[in-house]
Parts: sequence; structure tokens; C-alpha cells
Amino acid sequence: MTVGGLLSALVVGLVIGVLGRIVLPGPQRIGILLTMLVGVVAAFVGTAIARGIGVADTAGIDWREVAIQVVVAAIGVGVVAAVMGRRATH
Repeated sequence: MTVGGLLSALVVGLVIGVLGRIVLPGPQRIGILLTMLVGVVAAFVGTAIARGIGVADTAGIDWREVAIQVVVAAIGVGVVAAVMGRRATH
């Protein structure tokens, strides 16, 4: 992977992660780096799901694919925030 590809993945991950946090109600006490990591993973998983169900478009932005990625990110942010919150209370 090139440096440009890595930077693109991080920027897309940050955007998807932040959108996942916005969609998820309530406060999530996780940092920006963890949000970015969740977003990168959600982008890959969401793309795989979209391709699996025949939604992904290889030419340009497919908003259905982005919606799937954001939903996966919201789930990921919720899980990570719950685990981090549980860890902080113990």
C-alpha cells in the first residue's frame, strides 16, 4: 500500500467513524484515534457486506455502500464505547 493509499484509508476511516458516532445516540467516551480505527474497520467490513449483497458500485461513490459502512461504524463505536466504559468502572 502506498503512503497516499494509507492516508486515504485513514481519512475515510475518520469520516466513517465520526458519522457512526453522530448516528449513535448518547455520548461515546472514546478518542479520535479509536474512532478512526473503528471507521477504517467499518469501511472494509461495510464494503464487503455491500459487495456480498450486490450493492457496491466500483465506479464512484455508492451512497448505499456508505450507509452500510456508517451503520457498521455505529455498531462498532457502540461496542467499543461499552467495552471502554466497562473497563473504566472496574
